[in-house]
Amino acid sequence: MTDKPLVLIVDDTPGNITILMEVLKNEYAIIAARTGAQALKLASCDPKPDIILLDVMMPVMDGYETIERLKGDAATAAIPVLFVTALSDDSDESRGLALGAVDYITKPFNPDIIKLRIANQLELKRTRDGLEDAVRERTKELTETRLEVIRRLGRAAEYRDNETGLHIIRMSKYGQLIALAAGWKEDEAEQILDVSPMHDIGKIGIPDSVLLKPSPLAQEEWEIMRSHCEIGAEIIGGHHSALMKAAEIAARFHHERWDGSGYPSGLKGEEIPAIARIIAIADVFDALTSKRPYKDPWPFDTAVEEIRKQSGTQFDPRFVECFMKVIPEVREIAVRFAG
Repeated sequence: MTDKPLVLIVDDTPGNITILMEVLKNEYAIIAARTGAQALKLASCDPKPDIILLDVMMPVMDGYETIERLKGDAATAAIPVLFVTALSDDSDESRGLALGAVDYITKPFNPDIIKLRIANQLELKRTRDGLEDAVRERTKELTETRLEVIRRLGRAAEYRDNETGLHIIRMSKYGQLIALAAGWKEDEAEQILDVSPMHDIGKIGIPDSVLLKPSPLAQEEWEIMRSHCEIGAEIIGGHHSALMKAAEIAARFHHERWDGSGYPSGLKGEEIPAIARIIAIADVFDALTSKRPYKDPWPFDTAVEEIRKQSGTQFDPRFVECFMKVIPEVREIAVRFAG
């Protein structure tokens, strides 16, 4: 393996390949192709070329078609392409640049110009790659910071509810399992994991006399308790990011019921956002199996049976079915994060 940049030369004339190889051999590693089809194959192999010198006038598949295919493939689209041509018409050059070529090298070859143009394009690519890496890293950092804020705010709400913070870990993971069992993509299911910690953030606004009361709540106290959904949505709402919009949905609608008897909006069936329907199952199951000021924890299997009983009334039957499919994984999470 060489540390030299890898150049792919594409030309149907062997003599032109020989000339270019002679010019570049001291500074670059070189591979060559005599057809567009061969070029596409070599460009897709690892290690991929750092730059491609592509002849325009070739039989069967000319340089224009070859570059179109290169730029149309995500695996090769970022490789800079320099057209090699004897054409002198500006329209030919414009066409190549429009298709994605970064520069032209004209025949007959001037060795110094070839080297300079290749060096310039490789330097531009290094700079661009460095900027893209920096942007990706910064985006990752911002996303992780945002998620950490969400988790910590969620824990703040749970601490007020005499929880250790393990509740939001368990129910978030339960929700992720349900989403995956329902066929959601991994990033969609991960959003459940990310936003679930905020579902009860509105409890911050509930007085301790209501939130921590060890006996059944009076009607007016229930009205106060139920307001935590709208309080939470107000705390989270108004941000443009998809993550925060999903968190707002979770906070506002996680107490809606499939039969329409829930709160705060009395939504029914699929009127309830899917995220909230999944979180409702995960949240209630973990609440049943957890100790609270007003009750002892239910046995695991008894809580599972209660979720099954509430299918079609409190919960979406399809998501209940998905929950039942992942009971072994749910049990494992319950044991691992017991508290």
